[in-house]
Amino acid sequence: MSAVAPTSAPTSAPTSAPRGQSADEDAVAVLPELWVPVARQWLSTSLGRVAPDGYSWMQGVHWVAGSGLYEPRRYRSHGPRSFGRTTVYVAKVLSELTPCRPGIEYLVRRTGLSERTVEYHLQMLRETGLLAWEVRGTRVSGERAQASVYVRMLPPEFDSALGIRTVLRDETAPAYTRAATGIADAGRELMARLGKKAARKVRKPRSKTSSKASMKGARRAADGASVTAVSGGSRCTPMGGGADTSSTAGATSFPPESELASGGSKSSTPKKSKGRSGGRRKLNVVGRRYQVAAELIRDVDWLRGCSVPRIAWVARHVADAGWTRTEVLAWLHCRGEAARVRRGSGLLAVLLRGAEQIVDTPAKRAAMVESWRGAQEAARRQRIQQVRARAERYEGDWQAPSSRAVQREVETAFAQVRDMALGGRDQDQVVAPDDAVEPCGPLELTELEIQQHRIEAWNEFMTGDTTLVESAINGLGRPLAERIYGAELVHRVMRLTSGARSSLMSLGRQ
Repeated sequence: MSAVAPTSAPTSAPTSAPRGQSADEDAVAVLPELWVPVARQWLSTSLGRVAPDGYSWMQGVHWVAGSGLYEPRRYRSHGPRSFGRTTVYVAKVLSELTPCRPGIEYLVRRTGLSERTVEYHLQMLRETGLLAWEVRGTRVSGERAQASVYVRMLPPEFDSALGIRTVLRDETAPAYTRAATGIADAGRELMARLGKKAARKVRKPRSKTSSKASMKGARRAADGASVTAVSGGSRCTPMGGGADTSSTAGATSFPPESELASGGSKSSTPKKSKGRSGGRRKLNVVGRRYQVAAELIRDVDWLRGCSVPRIAWVARHVADAGWTRTEVLAWLHCRGEAARVRRGSGLLAVLLRGAEQIVDTPAKRAAMVESWRGAQEAARRQRIQQVRARAERYEGDWQAPSSRAVQREVETAFAQVRDMALGGRDQDQVVAPDDAVEPCGPLELTELEIQQHRIEAWNEFMTGDTTLVESAINGLGRPLAERIYGAELVHRVMRLTSGARSSLMSLGRQ
């Protein structure tokens, strides 16, 4: 970095004044270069000194903005062209923070600028020596981003240009802790002007359109025009000497009475926005996709951890067709579940392929949702029955007998009690002894009775109740239970009960 000459040095050429100021205002005689490399943008390697407060730091910011020593386009071909009002506005926001730990999202929200623009101006403040990293922020995938911790600095060019004398009070302390002890007489007037600017409230820069309009209006006024442009419009008043002297009373038009409230003034009731519903902005097509994607990631287990934009792209067809989260979950239930999912977005793309064409009406989607809810209710009741059976079997005071013959008698007794509670279907039946079960049992049932037993067992199984078939299996054995209720029903009941006892299987979840 080049050295900086004092203000009174005769060999230095004065720098150009910033836009909107006279040529002799804030002119500082220094060498035409002010730039700090990346290696010097850390607090431990910085050549500047720490600003004592935000007011003193804003003095340095206004000095850099008015000196014209820093040209961003000399080091890059993109970004802002100069250290202007927007950079000063960002610096004003930073001067209010204690500690100076601004996040990019916070600065975007405070300044109204884009994320890229905020990053550009932070880089400009570092390259001019006004900011230095104490801790640099991190952005790790899958973790929350950490904001950078900055230290407000005053570059050595600022001290040299104004003749500020500094001293290091503690010789063991770093050089950036030196404090100002005085100022040369030549820099007092400039320091006073910088103090007024630092105390002034910095407003948000206007848009390019309004700036161009103001520049054109000022140019017309300089050429001798009779109208003075004031921020997008002319102020017609006889109080100013430069105002338009022509009267506009002949062209005055009053608003119609339909637009006036009682008393001759306009109604102050705010109009409701057409694009908002219930105080919220109505979602567009892309917003609907992202909404459905976020809800699916939250409710579907094998979609946890997937990217919302990717799931939104996969579910774009059903989202555009007006599907809701409940309808998508019902469709996934109808398609079945996978035991092992390696890539959730790929499986979702396969399951949703052509869904909006198959279930193409709201009535079909409503019927699909009702079927899904019925299956959920059946699974819930099945879980309740299993919990009750497990509690009766393992958590009661009664211990099951170890003899197989006694177990069959107990199961038969329990079955009769259940049947009597359900309506007394078998209350008149006489329990046969153990040695008479084989010849006098189910082999003597007629085909009509077996058919009725099977229909009743299938109806209970469809509602989630497997007590009847389980009692037959435990009391009579699987071969006789298959002869009464059929091999298929007995096989399904045994699969369901064996899966319910496993810790690797849960019922009623998507």
